Amino acid sequence: MISNKIEFRVRYNETDQMSYVHHGNYAQYFEMGRIEWLRAMGVSYKKMEEDGIMLPVINLNINYIKPAIYDDLLTVKTSITKKPSVRIQFEYEVYNEKKELITTASTTLVFVNSETRKPTRAPQYLLDKLDENEIKFL
Repeated sequence: MISNKIEFRVRYNETDQMSYVHHGNYAQYFEMGRIEWLRAMGVSYKKMEEDGIMLPVINLNINYIKPAIYDDLLTVKTSITKKPSVRIQFEYEVYNEKKELITTASTTLVFVNSETRKPTRAPQYLLDKLDENEIKFL
């Protein structure tokens, strides 16, 4: 398993009338986590798109344990547990500044050729980066 963590503060415009983070914002938090996970692996999502590969989300599951509130410092831990093929699955854990686990989630994305709009295998340079880092999968 390889993980990466990002931290950021909840902004006022991300909250609802109760000062809780609106549930719709979590998808953006997970996207931030995925992009930074790739960057930590030495892979640019922007370059992947320039190379003709898109990564649409085909599944999103979220478990809300406790609310995040305005001005909380959140940590999003992003991981993968399986070697990608045509699909890649990310796991997320969101912690508040008290280090309490407040949300868990997973997303599944599919590698798609941007010209044909058909699924394709994970780019070899991503697989090579996983091998370089000696990532072991179950």
